[in-house]
Amino acid sequence: MSLCQPPFPTKKTAILISAMIAPLSVFADEDSASKITPEIIPDTITVTATRAERSSAEVPESIAIVDQARLEQENMTNIANALKGTPGVLIESTSGGYSSRMIVRGAGLKAQYGIREIMVLRDGVPITDPDSFTRMDFIDTQDIEQIEVSKGPGNIYAPGSTGGAIHIISKSVFDDRRDQIKLGTGEFGQSNLHLRKSFMSEEGNALAITASHRKADNDWREHNDFESNQFSIKGGFLPSDNSELETEFSYTKAQLNLPGSMNESQFEEYKRTGKQTDNSDAFKNSARNSEIFFFNSRLNVDLGAITLKPRVYYNHWSHFHPVTGIINDTPGVDIWGTDLELAYAHNLLGKDNLVGGITYRQDRNIGAQKYAYADIVTAGPTLVSTLSDRKGELLEEQNEINTVYGFFLQENLRPNDRLLIDAGFRFDHIKVEQETWNSDTSYNYGMGGYLTIPGSGGNSEMQHSFDLFSPRVGVSYKLNNNLTLFGNLAQGEQVPFASELESNSDLKNSTSRSFEVGLKGRASRWQFDLNAYISEVEDEIINVRTNGESIYQNAGSTDKKGIEFSGALNVLEKQLPGELSLGFNYAYSDYTYNDFSEIVYSMGVPDNFDRSGNQLPFVPKHYYSINANYTHPSGIKARLQADSWGEYYLDNANSEKYGGYDFVTSVNIGYTKGPHDISLNIQNLFDKRYAVEALKDTSGEKTFSPGAPRSAMLSYRYQF
Repeated sequence: MSLCQPPFPTKKTAILISAMIAPLSVFADEDSASKITPEIIPDTITVTATRAERSSAEVPESIAIVDQARLEQENMTNIANALKGTPGVLIESTSGGYSSRMIVRGAGLKAQYGIREIMVLRDGVPITDPDSFTRMDFIDTQDIEQIEVSKGPGNIYAPGSTGGAIHIISKSVFDDRRDQIKLGTGEFGQSNLHLRKSFMSEEGNALAITASHRKADNDWREHNDFESNQFSIKGGFLPSDNSELETEFSYTKAQLNLPGSMNESQFEEYKRTGKQTDNSDAFKNSARNSEIFFFNSRLNVDLGAITLKPRVYYNHWSHFHPVTGIINDTPGVDIWGTDLELAYAHNLLGKDNLVGGITYRQDRNIGAQKYAYADIVTAGPTLVSTLSDRKGELLEEQNEINTVYGFFLQENLRPNDRLLIDAGFRFDHIKVEQETWNSDTSYNYGMGGYLTIPGSGGNSEMQHSFDLFSPRVGVSYKLNNNLTLFGNLAQGEQVPFASELESNSDLKNSTSRSFEVGLKGRASRWQFDLNAYISEVEDEIINVRTNGESIYQNAGSTDKKGIEFSGALNVLEKQLPGELSLGFNYAYSDYTYNDFSEIVYSMGVPDNFDRSGNQLPFVPKHYYSINANYTHPSGIKARLQADSWGEYYLDNANSEKYGGYDFVTSVNIGYTKGPHDISLNIQNLFDKRYAVEALKDTSGEKTFSPGAPRSAMLSYRYQF
């Protein structure tokens, strides 16, 4: 399918979209040609979709925003606390701490852990590696002002990814209202300490220092503790009347033990007792311990019609990562890059704006090593259990360089005060280079142990290059003061990352083309976002799991159709004390393999199985969330949220379903008086026993990752 032949809806989907849009004329003004009358309607400003400040209602695509008020009512152990309930976003933590698995409209499904296929930014600076993997360990979740989620392909910020962009906006160095000390303690050994202090000069220059400590024993599972210590210095300078420079240096040291998943009998025992005493595989000492240095500098120069926004950044990280079969010991990875952006305000059709720029990033991982486990118990050739994470024989040494060159251009046109048109594209060239030395010994997944074959080791090289083109055209039309109709066509391309290419050097980059239409409503007492989309993905990269090993393949094509709704209503009249808002979020996701022949290995012999017409695993057709927020003039406040994840298939064969979960509820009760704030946060209020992830590999083995039991955390915050 070419770009000039967009993936228009099937008949069933077209009827659904038409039914959604047809009633709009009821809400539109009778005099639709008249100008929009000025009216102050609450809305949130976003920059993620267009690289320019714009109200969320004006963005001609789906975008979700988590603001400061919501963030203050969450534990914020990781960003999953804030993004749960966002339609189109599936996010869960299988191991606690900063670790999260995220899927946006199906993108990210292939990842074994963490975040793939989705660009994550912090203050406009990409923290996603060139191969699309995102490390969340160095994000200080206590230093976040707002999170913006732009869903779908073709995002101007997102090279080499099809899921869109997650933009984490930190507290500005120029905002001294955010100075605070926060203390928290809770069940399962949870503790939280955060300090922020800023200094402002008479000239307007600023300095902010932040420090955060997070820890949890999580002893409801074996080998599940977590600790993170973070420190950052931000500087804000005003070199001239028309320029602003922000610079940040941060340091993170994080330790996260990984408890592993359970087999079916262990999961049943967990549901009965609420504790996980063992995992289902031989590797009992998995972990991810990291040390990260991060620097970035962002300049904004206003030259009248032209605004320059250059960014430079550098990230150095190392980690010790014992996993299945091997111990990864990475002494140091260096990532540096620049994003040189220019905005030009002009009057082609109205008050228009042209944004363009170039991107360069390089990821250098030199001297990465993989070791066998030294302390193990075996039964014949099979490894039964690890006893520690001590390194044994060196199995592999590798040098890897990933490089991105790209440029972007987007025209934002405003012919009148009702109509807005965005048209733009990204083009990126991504190069993957790898040199590897392997010993004669390797971990054999089929045998479940270490196997030595004399002469099998040696040196190898791998080089791949990908050219990625990601255009987007979007239109929004303001029907009246409250309602805005939008639609867009977009294409995004996803690059396979190096470890996928190691398993299958013939992998192609996948291409996602989408069509979306929707309606946004904003008023003083209510707001909503409603949209429907269809996407066709060619050569989608699929993760096929056999005996614990992931083999990656391209599916011929995948069809993804969905409907998303997010709305909130203030239900109290003005004369009554306080404010009460009720919210409802819903996502319908119908994702099927249109053409997919899955290669399944049995005793090392491959066989093809036709999965065409099957549903993609793990993604439920129905996901919904309800919430209620109450504030009282006395300072009392409360928030309740309940999330439900519908049933889904466990594998590509659609051989079995997991029932999901219903109304897993969190509640926050707080009181604010002057600079003092105290709150009690309870997760999983009704102590439900469920799995956040259930999988089945091609051998029929099922694994489950449990949801955390009920836990409470008490926090106190003092604002300077």
